[in-house]
Amino acid sequence: MKETATSCTVVGALIITMMFAAAFTVPGGNNDDSGFPISLNEKLFMIFLISDSLSLFSSTTSVLMFLGILTSRYAEQDFLQSLPRKMMIGLFTLFFSIASMMVAFCATLFIVLRERYSWIFIPVICLASIPVTLYLFLQFPLLVDIFRYTYGGGIFDKKAKIFRVKHDRKSLRFGHRR
Repeated sequence: MKETATSCTVVGALIITMMFAAAFTVPGGNNDDSGFPISLNEKLFMIFLISDSLSLFSSTTSVLMFLGILTSRYAEQDFLQSLPRKMMIGLFTLFFSIASMMVAFCATLFIVLRERYSWIFIPVICLASIPVTLYLFLQFPLLVDIFRYTYGGGIFDKKAKIFRVKHDRKSLRFGHRR
């Protein structure tokens, strides 16, 4: 859990840095007279702004959750509810942060390249979906397992069921009935 939290903290901190910088270096540039972004009234700019903000806030939340895991006192009670809950919230918000970061990236490309290079949009969207899908396939099983063992029957109930099934099969093989 500590290693996962450490790795995810680094990724979250990098996303925070990028999204914070992107908020102030807006696509299309700023108007020299007013200082406002040139693309301020466009829908794509609003998509960029909202997705950038969502990515920044969710990655900040994930980093705080992972720091909560790293600075925990690791008492017995913490492993039952507190630490798994923090890990689930951290993993989910990190996934949401990566997804909204890719939306902000695609919106930026649409704003900057829409007149000249419209043919590039579909390949870029496909490529931008790769990190989101990869994170989903790599981390989603961990998220499901943590949720199942925290709020489901637990690991002890699962072992008892496995033992019962093996025991039942063995007794049937030797002709014993319960």
